[in-house]
Amino acid sequence: MDGASDPTQDPAAFSSRCSARERERQLGTGFAWSMWHRGHFCGEINVNNVVRGAFQSGHIGYWVDERWAGYGFVPEALVAIFGHAFDRAGLHRLQISIIPRNSASRRVVEKLGLRYEGLAEGYLKIAGDWEDHMHFGITAEEWEERREELWQFVSDITVSA
Repeated sequence: MDGASDPTQDPAAFSSRCSARERERQLGTGFAWSMWHRGHFCGEINVNNVVRGAFQSGHIGYWVDERWAGYGFVPEALVAIFGHAFDRAGLHRLQISIIPRNSASRRVVEKLGLRYEGLAEGYLKIAGDWEDHMHFGITAEEWEERREELWQFVSDITVSA
């Protein structure tokens, strides 16, 4: 949201963000988790904009503190999110949208072998500018087919971290 306080710098904004995430969880419209490593807060990952009915879909968002980038937390968290979204929450499809210049986030979805679905021009307004986004997706059927492969990837990350 334009003009909003930064929740990583403002405790009141962080508290408000946590309250909003809790409301989304209660309503079933979103699920959020924080990422921690040895007592250090590293980032956040969430499934938001969950739509039920015939769609059964949600959007994944994530960020990681630059001090913890490159440690494999996001790919590991994504696989855990897939398990929750498909196996527990009953979603059919998840989408991740990435600004093309964000090479670190692109590497994450490429490592996991997520399907590229195309470019959406002017998709989200970020810092006052309408930004293009690359869309990546995974369905429950793809998860079912690749579950063991993806969980093994998490095991590899955990061992090497």
